[in-house]
Amino acid sequence: MSCPAPVERDELQIHASALRRYFRKRVPADAVDDLVQEVFVSVQARRAESPIENMCGYLFAVASHVLVRYRLETRRTRSRLESIDEDTLVATSDVSPERLVASRDDLKHLVAALQSLPPRTRDVFVLHRFEEMTYSAIAKCLHISVSAVEKQIMTALRLLKAHLELEP
Repeated sequence: MSCPAPVERDELQIHASALRRYFRKRVPADAVDDLVQEVFVSVQARRAESPIENMCGYLFAVASHVLVRYRLETRRTRSRLESIDEDTLVATSDVSPERLVASRDDLKHLVAALQSLPPRTRDVFVLHRFEEMTYSAIAKCLHISVSAVEKQIMTALRLLKAHLELEP
């Protein structure tokens, strides 16, 4: 895919149609514009910090990351919906207030530990442990080697263990 050379119009708008084509091949039509907008917001935030030398390359790197996050969220939502059935629903009267507070605290600690991870490490860990993707599938999705996935998983486990050991 070749990127058009910038002309007098806004540089991002020049690439909008290429980004739409990129997303149209990979996501449902109703999500395309939202994902393009998310790419533009990310690029604008980065552009405010420092100039971007290779706009086309940077746009599609961001688009790839946005696509991975979109797929993760889509899988999570689908997984949540599939896992809910009447047999698994628990009546609220069966849950004690103490158990509810303890569960919320555990969840807060887990979320804090996950948020403490570097973004790439967190993405790899979530894809493997929560989305149940294989190392090779993660490597293909994120355009990295299987060895890099293994290293990211080991790093995540080490950092999570250290973070959770510090928690009271």
